Amino acid sequence: MLDIKFIIENKEECKNKLLMRGEKLDVDNLEKLFEKRKKLILKTEEISTIRNKTSKDIGISKGKPPQELIQKMKSFGLELSEKLKKLKAVEDELNDQLLRLPNLPLDDTLVGDSEQDNVVLETFNMDKKKSKSIPHWDLGEKLKIIDMEKGTKLTGARWYVLTGKGAMLQRALVQWMLNHHVFSNHYTEIAPPFLVNRKTMIGSGNLPKFEETLFSDSKNDLWLIPTGEVSLNSLYYGDIINEDLPLKYVTHTPCFRDEKSSAGRDTRGIKRVHQFEKVELYRYEHPLNSMKAFDEMVKEVCELCELLGFTYRIVELCTGDLGFQSAKTFDIEVWSPGCEEWLEVSSISTCTDFQSRRTNTRFKDLIDSKTKLPHTLNGSGLAIPRVIIAILENYLDKDGVVEIPEILHEYTNFKTIS
Repeated sequence: MLDIKFIIENKEECKNKLLMRGEKLDVDNLEKLFEKRKKLILKTEEISTIRNKTSKDIGISKGKPPQELIQKMKSFGLELSEKLKKLKAVEDELNDQLLRLPNLPLDDTLVGDSEQDNVVLETFNMDKKKSKSIPHWDLGEKLKIIDMEKGTKLTGARWYVLTGKGAMLQRALVQWMLNHHVFSNHYTEIAPPFLVNRKTMIGSGNLPKFEETLFSDSKNDLWLIPTGEVSLNSLYYGDIINEDLPLKYVTHTPCFRDEKSSAGRDTRGIKRVHQFEKVELYRYEHPLNSMKAFDEMVKEVCELCELLGFTYRIVELCTGDLGFQSAKTFDIEVWSPGCEEWLEVSSISTCTDFQSRRTNTRFKDLIDSKTKLPHTLNGSGLAIPRVIIAILENYLDKDGVVEIPEILHEYTNFKTIS
């Protein structure tokens, strides 16, 4: 969430930066609500002070309190109740508008209108790039490891079942990635709930603006997480962190997304589905260290792609394609010769203090002993279905056998799928 005081004091900057994201900012309305809130707070405090004094006068009066004081108390009580209701209504309206505003892009974030303006920064292992392969939706069916039909039967369109070595490969990838992040990159593993409450979804930035993309249990007002970031972001909700920063967390969760997709190639196979497994990286960082942490996370994710032997690239997202919470994002994409396209397997984002303000998460700065908002960063490490796609399509040999990357052998206990 953006700081209302910062918006009012830096109107043009906020207007321009949000306009880069395709978002129009009505500063005048926000300022009007902010001033109205201030006046109502002053008025309620004034009434409370007079009411408290009247209460003391009643308390020290001898015998039965004068009827005039009793009537004053009642009158002040009614007026205070009315003002508090108005204050809550104004605060709710102001808060709702602020919660719907996306984060401000960093000064050096690439400016552009849409994904067409994103820029490829670097490509790796082009010498390994495979020109053609059997698409994973055909290959998975042929090898009897991906069953789209059973997924549709059990749930509906864009749900799937992994069987045999397909399920084992998924489990192996998760275990390998978790071990790598924990033992090589020194993250702490977290096993969070997959259902969270409304305030947790608001804290991450998924509510209130993106309710239509989420699955929920309306009876209990609980929400299935679209990413592990949601749970990790609220670990210190309303708290002052009593540990030294950085805090580095990794989790494996299923992710649930009710995203609508256009008909055609995008809906085939397991590229874009309603439920998928993902390993997620999340950091709480000192504001002065957040960009260094961002670069570290990019390297950590690229290392996984390197170890898997993929052809991959780093793409900088422009302002018009940034996620709601993000101030700067790099996507890591792997080449899929069967799909004949680059597939995003990770988005690494710095969210500055946008999420920590929403959750009121703070830390004590050892430099100046002040209480501040930490910066939060997140990134997939990695999204499992698209990694499976890349393995199947890139490691398929001329005999129709899929060779498993060597790094995974100790986790799969098999070297091929045929």
